[in-house]
Amino acid sequence: MKAAGDFVPKGVAHVPVAKVAEPLRLTFVVLPNFSLIAFSSAIEPLRIANQLSGQALFEWEVISEDGAPVRCSNGLAVNVDRGLGETKPKSMVFVCAGVEPEKSASRRVADFIRGEWRKGRVVGGLCSGAYALAKAGILEGRKFTLHWENLPPFVETYPKLKPVEQLYVIDDRILTCAGGAAATDLFIEIVARNFGAKLADAVLRMCLHGQQRPAHLRQRMSVSSTIGIRNPVLVAVIERFEENITGEVDLVALSAELGVSRRQVERLFEKHVGVSPKQYLNGLRLERARGLLSETDMAVSEVAYACGFQTVNTFSKAFRQRYGTPPVVARRGRAG
Repeated sequence: MKAAGDFVPKGVAHVPVAKVAEPLRLTFVVLPNFSLIAFSSAIEPLRIANQLSGQALFEWEVISEDGAPVRCSNGLAVNVDRGLGETKPKSMVFVCAGVEPEKSASRRVADFIRGEWRKGRVVGGLCSGAYALAKAGILEGRKFTLHWENLPPFVETYPKLKPVEQLYVIDDRILTCAGGAAATDLFIEIVARNFGAKLADAVLRMCLHGQQRPAHLRQRMSVSSTIGIRNPVLVAVIERFEENITGEVDLVALSAELGVSRRQVERLFEKHVGVSPKQYLNGLRLERARGLLSETDMAVSEVAYACGFQTVNTFSKAFRQRYGTPPVVARRGRAG
């Protein structure tokens, strides 16, 4: 059992906070291949809040399904306090996931989360932790998020659920974030809501986080920032491609809509991107396909059609050309 002093490291900076009767308790459930950056970005603001205030405003424990250490996605093994079991009254429970979240979110973990939810607990997901919440059956009709890379396979796995691509979401008793630095934004918000903006701002400065980003911000940069190009026609075409990865895009009609010719669009792609519009769109489709193969149990044929390819042979050939291996090998060793 940890003592209260274990949660209050010494530091120079200090922010006065009224003495709390009892700390806010959190339980972090770490799954195999979890994201260490999401986990540390969540827990460090709590540690810093305790350090600045000089008291245990927050207490936390880290648990795994069986109580054994868990290896995160970068290969490091992380010790835990115990296995699944009773949590302290009023605990907030967060699932921290990462790579292959559908595989790592076991039925036992999902049942545990559903049990905590029914007790009236606040529950949440960090990075791809929403997979465990979805398997627990508590996300229907809720607003939630997860890391953008996991959005396409998640939607294929849970077609009735509608995640949003933003940094974090607080929907009543369900808190989710995209992982990475977004976990810091969410947990600074938790500090602010429970202990005030002054302490939250001080934690923000200690994290060298610049400023707290609002929840609704998109996880990914704009197309113009990503490709380093601000040509409005090129950006508009790429955005339309991203919105219609699984369908056909009539480039002639789209060009006319933008007030240019198809040939002008093709020249823009060749000049600024180095590939044709069709090659660029196929690249987006193959990236989506690779994610579905890695994160879902969909057959190769299902992935091909879900990503806009007319035949499995066409898809397989394009996939091999881009990644140097057939799609079946990308399915974590399972036959397609």
